[in-house]
Amino acid sequence: MTEITKCPKCGGEYVYFDGSLYVCPDCAYEFNPSDETEEANDVAKDSNGAELFDGDAVTVIKDLKVKGSSMVIKRGTKVKSIRLTENPEEVDCKIDGSSIVLKTCFLKK
Repeated sequence: MTEITKCPKCGGEYVYFDGSLYVCPDCAYEFNPSDETEEANDVAKDSNGAELFDGDAVTVIKDLKVKGSSMVIKRGTKVKSIRLTENPEEVDCKIDGSSIVLKTCFLKK
């Protein structure tokens, strides 16, 4: 019996084969092990699929409440000089002097 790989998204060990794809019951991620090299090279992309780089300027596409604060980031706010993090779904930036981590799905280039 061959060893089943771990989930590339969450690292779960209980991955099973479901006919054509492997499925992770922990995060419900479906993947094909032959595409694993493509998954490892994840890059940060905005809500439209454009690739993000360090220092880019982006715009917020939705009103966002900041956890632990009464601050709200309004739709249309321009954010300059973003910094990429280890997680391709998050970027680090400064808004009104506060350092904040934003999800890339709420940004556009």
